[in-house]
Amino acid sequence: MSDLSGGGASTGYSIPADPKLRPNNPLQADFDAEDSGSSIDADERYLQSLGYKQVSLTQTSESRREETNGMQSLHRQWKFFESFAASFAALYSVGGIRTTFTIGVGAGGPAAYWSSYVITCIFVLITAAVLAEICSALPAAGSIYFWAAESGGRRYGRLFGFIVAWWATTAWTTFIASVCQAAANFLLSELTVFGVDFTTDTNSVRFRAVQWIVAEAFLFLGVGMNYFDPKTYRTVFRLATYLILLDFLLNIIWLPIAVSKSYGFHDAKYVFTQTYNETGAPPVWNWMLSFYVTAGILVGFEASGHISEETKNASSVAAKGIFWSAAASALIGFPLVILFLFCLPNLDTLYSLNAPQPFVEIYAMTMGRGGHVFMNIVCILGLLFNTTIAGVASSRLIWAVARDGVLPFSGWISKVSEKKEPKNAIIVMHAIAALLLCTILPSPVAFTSLVSAAGVPTITSYALIAFGRTFITPRAFQHSPWSLGRWSRPLTFITFVWNLYLACVLFSPLGFPVDGQNFNYSPVIFGAITIFALLSYWFTPEEDWLPAARLGKVHQLEAEHR
Repeated sequence: MSDLSGGGASTGYSIPADPKLRPNNPLQADFDAEDSGSSIDADERYLQSLGYKQVSLTQTSESRREETNGMQSLHRQWKFFESFAASFAALYSVGGIRTTFTIGVGAGGPAAYWSSYVITCIFVLITAAVLAEICSALPAAGSIYFWAAESGGRRYGRLFGFIVAWWATTAWTTFIASVCQAAANFLLSELTVFGVDFTTDTNSVRFRAVQWIVAEAFLFLGVGMNYFDPKTYRTVFRLATYLILLDFLLNIIWLPIAVSKSYGFHDAKYVFTQTYNETGAPPVWNWMLSFYVTAGILVGFEASGHISEETKNASSVAAKGIFWSAAASALIGFPLVILFLFCLPNLDTLYSLNAPQPFVEIYAMTMGRGGHVFMNIVCILGLLFNTTIAGVASSRLIWAVARDGVLPFSGWISKVSEKKEPKNAIIVMHAIAALLLCTILPSPVAFTSLVSAAGVPTITSYALIAFGRTFITPRAFQHSPWSLGRWSRPLTFITFVWNLYLACVLFSPLGFPVDGQNFNYSPVIFGAITIFALLSYWFTPEEDWLPAARLGKVHQLEAEHR
C-alpha cells in the first residue's frame, strides 16, 4: 500500500446544485452551504461539499456560535497519535488475549491457537488496509456505516447504510458492556485468591448481583471520562497507550521470570504441536473454532475512522491510524500468545481454576500475592481505559448516525455542547451499555450470548462493505490519498471472503452436543438486529435519511476525478 499524495483531498470541489439530491431533513440545513475562504482545510472543505459543514478553530467564540446556530459539528484538533491511539487502545489486544485465552486453547489446543492467530494477523492487515483506503476517501464521523452506504452504490447504498448503522452501533455498545464485565471479573477473582468466603460461581444469583454492580461501577468510571474537555482526551489517549505497553512489558519480562521460579515452562513440542478438544466438536471444526477467539481479539480498528472529523488531515492521518493500529496490535499480540502457551499451567489445571478470570490466579501462583495485586491493577486500569477509548469511538458513531437522521430522537442525540462534544450521544451510549449489563442478572447465558454477539456485527459489516466494493462499486475511490492501487480489488475480495468465513465461525456453538446451556444465541440476536434495521429502512422516508443525498454528491465527486 502507499500514501500517494501525502495530503488531504483536493480542494477544488464544485458541486452543481441538484434538487433531487437535496435532503429534506432539518439536521442537514447546511447541505448547500459553500465557503470559498481559506480558513478551512482540505478535509473540512470535502465534508462541506457533502453538506457536513464544520466550524474552524480559528474563529472567535462569537462567530462560532452564530455560524453553528442550527448545525451540529465537532472540532478538528487531534493528530496522528490520537488517531492511532483511538484504535490501538480500543483493540487492546493484550487484554483481549488474556480475557479469552482459556476459550482459545480449548478449541484445537496450543497448536491451533498460535497458528490461527498468525493467519488472523495476515488477513486482519489486509482488511485494515482495505478499510483505510475507504476511510481515506470518506473521512467522516460514523465512518463504517457511511462506507457501507457508498459501497452499495446508488441502488443498494441506502439499504447497506441502514443495516450497518444498526450493526455497528449494537456492536460497539455491546463491546463496552462486555469490557466492563471483564474488568469486574478481574477484581472479583481476588475473592478466590484471598480465600474470601463468598461464591464466585456464575450460576449463583448472589455472585451475579455483585458482578453486575461492580461492572456498572466500572462503566460509570470509564464512560465518565468521555465527558472531559476534548483537550483532556489527549492525555487519556496517551495514558491508555502507555498503560497497554506497560502491561505488555510486564508480561514479557516479569511473567517468565516468575514462572521459572514456580511451576516451570512447557516444552516447545507442547506449545507448537499439542492439540486439544474441549468443545466436543468434530476435529476439523474444533480446530476452526480457534478463530472464534483470534478474530475477536483483532477487531474494531475502524475506530480511527469514527473520530476522523476531529482529526487534522484526516484523509491521510485517519487511514494511517486504522492500518498501523491493527499492525501494532497484531505485532505485540503474537509474542504474548507464544509466551502464555509456554508459561501457563497444563490445560487440566487451567480449567480447574475457580476464579472468574483464571489469569488472576495464575499471576498469584507465579508472582505471589503482593506482586499479582500490582499486576491485576494494571489489568483493570487497562480495561477501564479500553472502555473510555471505545466510548469515544462509539459515541461519535452514534452521533453521526443520529446526525443523518437514522435513529429515533436524532435531533436531540446529534446536539453537541458549546465545546463541540457529542454529550447527548455519550448519554445514549452509557444508558444502552448499562441496560445491556442488566442481562447479567437473569442468567449467565444471557449476557454471554450478548458478548458473543458483539463481534459478529462488526465482522459482517467488514464483509458487506467488501462485498459492495468488489461487486457493486469496484471503481470507486480511484484517487484516495491512501491507495492500494492495482491491489485494491483483489485485496477487497480477500477481505470479503475472510470476514464471511469469520462470521460463520462466530455463529457456531462452542460446545457439542448443543443444548440450552451452550447454544450460541449470536445468530438469533444478529437476526433480530438485522430485522430491526430492515424495518427502519422500510418505514423511514428516503428524503429524510441523509446518505441518499450525500452519496449523490460522493458520486459526483468521483466523476469529477475520473
